Amino acid sequence: MLLRRLCLPSLFSFTLGLMAAAPSYAQNQGLTHPWNTLSPAQQNMLQPLQSQWNTLPPKRQEHMLERTQDWLKLPPEQQQQIRDRIARWQQMTPEQREQARQNQHLYDTLTPAKQQELHDAFKRFQQLPPEQREALRRQWQEQSPEERRQWLQHMGPHSTLPGKHAFGMPGR
Repeated sequence: MLLRRLCLPSLFSFTLGLMAAAPSYAQNQGLTHPWNTLSPAQQNMLQPLQSQWNTLPPKRQEHMLERTQDWLKLPPEQQQQIRDRIARWQQMTPEQREQARQNQHLYDTLTPAKQQELHDAFKRFQQLPPEQREALRRQWQEQSPEERRQWLQHMGPHSTLPGKHAFGMPGR
């Protein structure tokens, strides 16, 4: 009887402690968000990820859902561009993704003025006839890393950049 008086309160306290700790533990681990629990708007935005959504780590799901909140405020054309980018990312190999990350890191280290120059040059590149774009891509791919760096550093206001394929990214 004495054992029962000592054990039951201890067991009860232990059980309450576990119940109180469980939500905290689950929060630290990240909660999963199964595809079928997403709103129709979220599913529409994240449609390119549908086939693998339930296998993504909880933190990745959380990140994507947070981004989706901002994306849903954009006009429909921009939302479609984001879906297209997600789909292209899904098609990339791990090597292409790593190259894209490196390119983004390099871009982020540029001054705003240099970023604008690159943006403008890429726009001009996209307006070139397909044959010229392909010739520039080939030229870029044949260059050494040093030659590429020099090309980017000495880019003028009328320069053009090769397209995504030249940077290890799939095109449209």
